[in-house]
Amino acid sequence: MLCMAVVGAATAASAYLVKPAMDDIFLDRNEGMLILIPIAVIVIYLLKGLCNYGQTVLMSHIGFRVITDLRNDLYRHILRQPLSFFTKHPTGILISRVTNDVTYLQGAVSEAVTSLLKDSFTLVGLVVVIFWRDWKLAIIASLVFPLAVYPIAQFGRRMRRIATESQVSMGDLISLLQETITGNRIVKAFGMEEHENRRFAKENERQYKLTMKSVTVRAISSPLMEFLGGLGIAAIIFYGGYQVIAGTSTPGTFFSFLAALLMLYEPVKRLTNVNNTIQQGLAGAERIFEILDTEPAIQNGPGAAELPPIREEISIERVTFRYDEAPVLRDVSLKIRAGEVIAFVGMSGGGKTTLVNLIPRFYDVNEGRVAVDGTDIRTVTLESLRAQIGIVTQQTILFNDTVRGNIAYGDVRRSDEDVIRAAKAANAHDFILKLPQGYDTVIGEQGIKLSGGERQRISIARALLKDAPILILDEATSSLDTESEIEVQDALEKLMKGRTTLVIAHRLSTIRNADRIIALVDGRIVEEGTHESLMEKKGEYFKLHNLQFKDDAPG
Repeated sequence: MLCMAVVGAATAASAYLVKPAMDDIFLDRNEGMLILIPIAVIVIYLLKGLCNYGQTVLMSHIGFRVITDLRNDLYRHILRQPLSFFTKHPTGILISRVTNDVTYLQGAVSEAVTSLLKDSFTLVGLVVVIFWRDWKLAIIASLVFPLAVYPIAQFGRRMRRIATESQVSMGDLISLLQETITGNRIVKAFGMEEHENRRFAKENERQYKLTMKSVTVRAISSPLMEFLGGLGIAAIIFYGGYQVIAGTSTPGTFFSFLAALLMLYEPVKRLTNVNNTIQQGLAGAERIFEILDTEPAIQNGPGAAELPPIREEISIERVTFRYDEAPVLRDVSLKIRAGEVIAFVGMSGGGKTTLVNLIPRFYDVNEGRVAVDGTDIRTVTLESLRAQIGIVTQQTILFNDTVRGNIAYGDVRRSDEDVIRAAKAANAHDFILKLPQGYDTVIGEQGIKLSGGERQRISIARALLKDAPILILDEATSSLDTESEIEVQDALEKLMKGRTTLVIAHRLSTIRNADRIIALVDGRIVEEGTHESLMEKKGEYFKLHNLQFKDDAPG
């Protein structure tokens, strides 16, 4: 701000020097002023240049630092949100908030604020000069500015509305792009390239039209201000010229005033454009803070304690859970002893995955409670709870990193020996060594360079390295071929040894040896027992088993 004040003062001083330059040098022929005024001009412009450089660098540093911190806060806040948040906000929309919306705000903070402050200082300095030179002319010139207030306000409102629509459109565009790139295999398989091209082109055209509306509003602001400025200058030339001809003013005073006035219209014109940029930034800020102001529904409660390692049991006590209105789980009660292998079976939509997702607090119960060794999991820290849980899912989530980075994802400080030991236990070591760079091979987005069985074994190695006492297996073998399933099943048996294991089963052949099998129908537990006891009951499990193995049934 100090640099900006100097820039404003230097600009005003250069306009102020026009009078002595005209009157003392050209009219009075003063040789002393012929030397002093050029030196003064050099000093003024040198000082102005240095301070301009200083304010640009310093304000840019502040502006970009604010934006960088805001983007970090936004990303951190998104990661803290529960799973329910991501079901309501598509990936592309969230990416747009972190990238596109923050970029709009970046313009407001790093450019508009700089221009606003610098041009305001310049404006004040030049206004002082014009009133000092001739207050009557200054009042005439000032009459133009109220005429500009209404259109500037209208342009600002319109720009904010367009900017909001444009940011929504860009979010939809990114969402569409993300869907088609990640799902490109399905797009190609169904020959839908042209369909997706049309969808993208339609959204892209909408973005183009909104951008052109924004350009139109910006483009009209500057000519309008120039025209209004021209009206003011015409009035000044007429009245000022009349004063000089009448002998009540000198040419130096008039031209000094005119120079200050011409300089004055530039910052005023820039300030008009700044309003448009600020309105765009405010539109981005509204969308950003809509996310930042959304408190995570699941977080550490006040005074949350560390959860000790499980010793006795996980108890699910009269739990009811709903995503919207209809309950997905209804009055479910279950005790899982430490070290026990429990399998959950049932038709799709029965509530198996939902029930298991309550244990790491991906969701919170609506009624009842989930407890570990008698401690309600809502009273302990999320970090200590989830540190005790390892997860292997049917949809293997891997990152565009090295094999080593993916296996050590839960604890990047683990040694190479630990990583290799986990890979060997997961039957992954041999195929990893055959990769181009072994453990340093980058496996691509979602592990696309690996087969399904290889991805799954890396996922199992990751869970083995974490060495958590509670293990959740969400049908980790259902999408594999027979050979891969044998390898993965062997790795899973090593992983399950000595752990409290919850298995969500679609292939019933994988859970025959479970300590207990729990059958869920419409969010309720309808029966539980071993494979043999449930087959004898001829209930829900028996029906599911016969559905899967009807081709093998006798007769």
